Amino acid sequence: MERPDTYCRLGQCYGGIVHDVMRGLGMTGFVLSPELRPLIAGNVLAGPAFTIEGRPVAADPHETLLAWTGLLSMAPSGSVWVCQPNDRTIAQMGELSAETLLGKGVKGCVIDGLIRDVRFLKRLGFNAWSRGCTPRDIVGVWRPTSVMQTIRIGDVEIAGGDAIFADEDGIIRIPAKDLVQVVDLAEAAATKENLVRKAILSGEDPQQAYLKYRKF
Repeated sequence: MERPDTYCRLGQCYGGIVHDVMRGLGMTGFVLSPELRPLIAGNVLAGPAFTIEGRPVAADPHETLLAWTGLLSMAPSGSVWVCQPNDRTIAQMGELSAETLLGKGVKGCVIDGLIRDVRFLKRLGFNAWSRGCTPRDIVGVWRPTSVMQTIRIGDVEIAGGDAIFADEDGIIRIPAKDLVQVVDLAEAAATKENLVRKAILSGEDPQQAYLKYRKF
């Protein structure tokens, strides 16, 4: 996993600038579906992906809870829980799980599915991006099939350890090998963008400001 300070720097960036840098590097297929929305407006999520995939399956309730608590035990501090449940009928995150993950230092979750216990998650300040909510849980109906393997959310592949950045604009996956370069370029681009903003606010023509700084 990347150095923690790199993720602190990434967390100071914003989605638009990270996207523009990655587009400029010729990258494609890195923006997750806009249907995945944050539970708490204004929160930012930045960390390495702890990837999980699973499927709905009829199973003994005890066995499903053993498997689930095993996942919670494996989640490393500083990571982002990223789950492809292959299901949009049951919740993949709730109060006790969120409290457990927060206690372990997990930064939040991105789930291509649903969550529950919304009042409690908000009270905890737990960073959760999902498609919606339901009171239904996983007990007896869902099992994990892989951990820290490459998963797919929409047309975006996410490998274990890839960087996840999420804010109110949406969610971006950054390949682990490119993280430092992307953060360096995003910081430089933000500095240049501030110069453009300052020029425009001082009355400079926007086209002239763009031509001067080649940024808009």
